[in-house]
Amino acid sequence: MYNIPDDACESRFVHASGPGGQHVNKASTAVELKVYLQKLGLPPGALYRLREAQRNRINREGALVIQADQFRSQLKNRKAAMERIQAIIDQAMIQPKRRVATRPSRSAKKRRLQSKKKRGQVKANRQKPGFD
Repeated sequence: MYNIPDDACESRFVHASGPGGQHVNKASTAVELKVYLQKLGLPPGALYRLREAQRNRINREGALVIQADQFRSQLKNRKAAMERIQAIIDQAMIQPKRRVATRPSRSAKKRRLQSKKKRGQVKANRQKPGFD
């Protein structure tokens, strides 16, 4: 679990959308949390994976922007946004396993072709007989 530095985060509270009546129209309970990626101090590989996975949420300033508005409380929304950011960063820290390229064996190719022929025969048997 990666610790996010306090100076990398910036939050502001905005009006939430959706149902809620007068409360949602008056109170700014939704949180917009910005995390500046350069201030995180992530390893280059993790930073690259984070940028690739979240490219639609990263703005021109290089900040990852998360919005949370599922709760009626600013505190709960802020906590939910931090948990989501934490999960995103933890996912980026996982280095993917290298794929070792392999070829299908001769018997696997033979089985595949046999199943294709069998499936084609089943479909051919469904057709009306022709006048050939």
